[in-house]
Amino acid sequence: MAYQQGGGFGGPREMYKAVCAECKKECEVPFKPREGGKPILCRECYLKSKGQSR
Repeated sequence: MAYQQGGGFGGPREMYKAVCAECKKECEVPFKPREGGKPILCRECYLKSKGQSR
């Protein structure tokens, strides 16, 4: 599966700065993070968590 930054509508998707809940590194996500919402993971931590859940 290829990682895409497009929003599916032809234009570039707006990215928002966030801090990974696992490694505490700054990252960018394609949605506006909400205060008290789900923990945000950077790409590396997200892929690690997906691999461990199988």
